Amino acid sequence: MKVLGINGDIKGVIFDLDGLLVNSEKLYWQANIQAAKEAKLDITEDSYLKLTGATAKDMQNFYHKYFATEVERDAFIKRTDDLVWQWTDEGKLKLQKGVRKALDRFKTSDLRMAIASSNYKKVIEHALDKTGIESYFDFYLSYDDVEKFNLAPKPAGDIYSLAAKKLNLNKQEVIIFEDSSTGIAATKDAGIQGIMIPDLKSPSLKDKENASLICQSFLDFLEKIA
Repeated sequence: MKVLGINGDIKGVIFDLDGLLVNSEKLYWQANIQAAKEAKLDITEDSYLKLTGATAKDMQNFYHKYFATEVERDAFIKRTDDLVWQWTDEGKLKLQKGVRKALDRFKTSDLRMAIASSNYKKVIEHALDKTGIESYFDFYLSYDDVEKFNLAPKPAGDIYSLAAKKLNLNKQEVIIFEDSSTGIAATKDAGIQGIMIPDLKSPSLKDKENASLICQSFLDFLEKIA
C-alpha cells in the first residue's frame, strides 16, 4: 500500500487502542469526573486531560497531588475503571470516525494488522468484543506484555518494536496509528513511521516533529492512499 506523505510500500499496520480505535479516552475522562465528585475531591474537570496518553511518571505526579494515600488513589482508579467497564457493556463504547472503513480497506489490501496498547489484556479483549472488530487483527499486545517481557512503557518504542517483529516485517514496511503525544513519541523512538489522529488534545509542536503524518480522522487518512 502506497500512502501520500509516507515512505515505502506498507505491508503492516499497528494501532494504539484507547482514543484511536475507540472513544474510551472520553469515557475515562467522564469516569474520572464522576469518581471525583463521588469522593468529594476538589479537582477541576480539565485536569483529567493531563492523564490522556500520560506517561507513568505523569500519572504518578497527578495522583500524588490529589491523593493522600495509595489506598485512596487505588480506590479512585478502580472506580473509574469500573465505570468505563460498565459503560462499555451498556454500549457507550463506540468506534472512532472511519475506523471500520479503514480496517476493511486494510484487510482488502492484505495488510497485516495488530494492536499495541498500554491498557491491560482484559480491557482490550472487552473493547474488541463489544465493538466487533477482533477478527481484523493478527494479534494484540498489552501492558501485560510490557510487564511479561520487561519492556520500557511508552513513550519508549519497545512495544512497537516487538509488534513489528511479531508481524515479521521490517520497520520500513510498517506504519503506526496513535492519538496521543506519548504514543507518537513512542513511534519515533521505535524508528517506525507514525500517523497521529488526535483525540482529546490538539497536536503540539513536538507532535508535529515526531509524526510522519497528522490526519483529522481515518477517513482523512484513506484519502491519502495512492
